[in-house]
Amino acid sequence: MPMRSILGYRSAAVLAGVLLLACASGRAQEKSSAPPNSLAIKSASRSINLSVADFHVLPHVSLTVHNSHSDANENYSGVPLAALLEKVGAPMGKELHGDAMASYLIATGSDGYAVVLSLAEVDPEFHAGQVIVPDTREGQPLGKNGPFQLIVT
Repeated sequence: MPMRSILGYRSAAVLAGVLLLACASGRAQEKSSAPPNSLAIKSASRSINLSVADFHVLPHVSLTVHNSHSDANENYSGVPLAALLEKVGAPMGKELHGDAMASYLIATGSDGYAVVLSLAEVDPEFHAGQVIVPDTREGQPLGKNGPFQLIVT
């Protein structure tokens, strides 16, 4: 999913797209105010904007996935979503328990497509798969669909 721009956490959001983090009791309804080709990460107490250059210097992981549309494997490099959410104070690891277990995020792509993930689905201590926000495919910037995507395995 090509992403657009906002990563926020409301105790209960990411991307050149929109990723909102909300609580079961509240609803994340924020529009991105980030400059184009950037990633805004926001919470009630914290807010950062990452340019493509800022994002590129963050610690990256590699991931190979099979694209069923092209029937080919694709190699991506990106930042784990959990690491981005931690920057805005989202509970991860030992902190993800009790009421925090009802927390979720809404990722909205620049094409309007949206997906909901619980924090447990993003936290590597709960979910064996990977959830990353890549900025490259096959070693190259993602291109026309925007600078970031969201990949969940």
